[in-house]
Amino acid sequence: MKWSPVVQEEATGCGIAASAALARISYAEAKRVAAQMGISAADKRLWSSTDWVVGLLGELGIGVQPDPVPFTAWHDLPDCALLAIKWHLENDRPFWHWVVFIRQADGQAYVLDSKATLKQHLRTDFGRMKPKWFLNVALEVI
Repeated sequence: MKWSPVVQEEATGCGIAASAALARISYAEAKRVAAQMGISAADKRLWSSTDWVVGLLGELGIGVQPDPVPFTAWHDLPDCALLAIKWHLENDRPFWHWVVFIRQADGQAYVLDSKATLKQHLRTDFGRMKPKWFLNVALEVI
C-alpha cells in the first residue's frame, strides 16, 4: 500500500504537509491543529527549527525522535523518516524543505514531496535529492 502525498497549500507549508501525509489527514486538518498550537507556515521563526514539526507530529499522535541524524546513504535510512532536503543558509540561518521517506516491507522506497509545483509528488529520483539529515519517525510501514 503506497502512502499518499499531501500537497502544501502555502509556499512555506512543507512541514505541515509532511505531517499531514504521515498522519494520513488533509493539509487543512493539519493546518488547523498547527494553528491551535500557535504554529503558522508564515512564521519565519519556525522555518529553521525542528521543534515545531516534532510538536505537531506529537499532537497528531506520531512519535518522532527529535534529534536530527546526519544523512549518510538512502539504504541507511529507517523505514520512515522526515528528511531535510534543499538545506541552505540565508543570512547565517539554516533553511530546508521537509519530505517524507518511506520504505515498505517489500523494499520499495519512495519520497513524498509536498512542493506544489511538482508534476509528481511521489518521487524515486533519489540521486536528485540531497538530504542533509533526517528525523526517525516511529511509524510501522506496511
